[in-house]
Amino acid sequence: MASSPLKKFSGAARPSFKKRHSIQGSKKALYWMSLPALSLYVFLFLMPVLNNLRYALTKWDGIEEPEFVGLDNFKKLATDDDLATKVLGNNIEFMFWVVIFQTGFALLFATYLVKNTRTTLFFRTLFFFPTILSSVSVAMIWLFLYDPNYGAINTTFKKIGLDSFALNWLGSENSALYAIIFVQVWFHTGQMMVIYIAGLQQIPAELYEAANVDGASRWQQFKSVTWPMALPTSAVVVAYTTIQSFRAFDLVYATTQGGPNNETSILTTMIFQTAFNEFRFGYAASQSIIMVIMIFLITGLQKRILRTRY
Repeated sequence: MASSPLKKFSGAARPSFKKRHSIQGSKKALYWMSLPALSLYVFLFLMPVLNNLRYALTKWDGIEEPEFVGLDNFKKLATDDDLATKVLGNNIEFMFWVVIFQTGFALLFATYLVKNTRTTLFFRTLFFFPTILSSVSVAMIWLFLYDPNYGAINTTFKKIGLDSFALNWLGSENSALYAIIFVQVWFHTGQMMVIYIAGLQQIPAELYEAANVDGASRWQQFKSVTWPMALPTSAVVVAYTTIQSFRAFDLVYATTQGGPNNETSILTTMIFQTAFNEFRFGYAASQSIIMVIMIFLITGLQKRILRTRY
């Protein structure tokens, strides 16, 4: 008696015992291969995060046994810490101007250097070069340039008769933060430019050809084609730039250490000083948690605003 087509189909579709055993063995091998990476993740990221959360609820000087204080650190941070309020304002202002200028210049340079020619490759390399330097090296370079007595900036102003523009750039409360903002923009604009170039090169050339046929000017092409198509890339650039502005500890500390009078202090420098100068590790842990929450909220808001436009 001939077997039914249904039985033949079900028998053919069911994998053999050897094949099932081979698949299960492959899955087990993948699990074992992922174990080293998972162990590093748990040891280097998850455990420190959980410990930080635990210490944020304590009063701890780094030596004696931590004393549990509940949410007192967060209450003090929110209601009774004028320095934290000032530093948070500094960081938000720092972030705002860095995002505006770094994103703007990066998009401008990328628009003009998007084509692959010898000239554009040269200028891409030139603009990207500061990114490969360490933050401390960049700080040393600009400390020399900003020097009020012998720095190249003030010397140039004095030689061309603009003595009133020769300032104590990093020593004045009015100019120190903006001087560091300028350095941060100079430092990372080339990096963001490369990201923009990668995004702009994905825009179909037919869109520009159609705009040329319609007689659109370069500005109209940018407004109607480049900018709308670059919005997804802008979301990445803005988020990354925001995170960089909150993590600019090394640049700020190497130039001003947060001075003068905490005018250039940002959240990371405040956390460092609270922990390693004042030995209040529990309070520093709570400050770091607030910083992470701020980054999360700001980048989430930025993403939501940019997403509504594309």
